[in-house]
Amino acid sequence: MMDIHQILEKLPHRYPFLLVDRVLEMEPGRRIKALKNVTINEPFFVGHFPHRPVMPGVLILEALAQAAALLAFSVEGEGTDQNSVIYFVGIDAARFKRPVEPGDQLTLEVEVDRVRAGIHKFHVRAKVGEELAAEAQLMCTKRSIA
Repeated sequence: MMDIHQILEKLPHRYPFLLVDRVLEMEPGRRIKALKNVTINEPFFVGHFPHRPVMPGVLILEALAQAAALLAFSVEGEGTDQNSVIYFVGIDAARFKRPVEPGDQLTLEVEVDRVRAGIHKFHVRAKVGEELAAEAQLMCTKRSIA
């Protein structure tokens, strides 16, 4: 549905902080399913943890937020530009159910709960195979910086 080149057109993030590799499915304004391939080459694995590499939970949430931003843009029909930025404005009920390790393929599932006054609220889930790795409620907004 969306490859890395199309993702790069929509999101301002770049290596090492771009955490969405591909979009598999999208229903604009409703839901998105995306992938993050987790490899041992990720820079955070050097220190988290040297004896047992585990993807930090905050980066799992960031990957989910990036997928949520792609979903939000599907409604607005645009991406970011030099005059705007997307901010997290809230994370609620975050739960981590299993570690995410090198070699895992993280499936990012995002559903819109509501959009009100420019604030997008999403229910998000990260899975490895059919196993739930993390879930939360996220809120994001786009703001002008010019």
